[in-house]
Amino acid sequence: MSINRTELIAKIAEKANLSKTDADKAVAALQDVLVDSLSKGEAVKITGLLAVERTERAARKGRNPRTGEEIQIPAGYGVKLTAGSALKKAVTE
Repeated sequence: MSINRTELIAKIAEKANLSKTDADKAVAALQDVLVDSLSKGEAVKITGLLAVERTERAARKGRNPRTGEEIQIPAGYGVKLTAGSALKKAVTE
């Protein structure tokens, strides 16, 4: 099962006793902080929950799946998410 943004906002509003509008603003603010920090190369750590950081990927060779032709994939960036202790504990119980 997964929840979408609307369901997440509704659950946050209920748990934090906020209006859905305020919960939506909080989710949007978190998203903005994550995007801004990661674009600057800064890691974001929420103790016990998760850590998010930008990682570098080296250039490499790959294959076009349709033709089998070898292609050069340029260097780039990815995002690494690491679960915190509280999150790990919640999924193992």
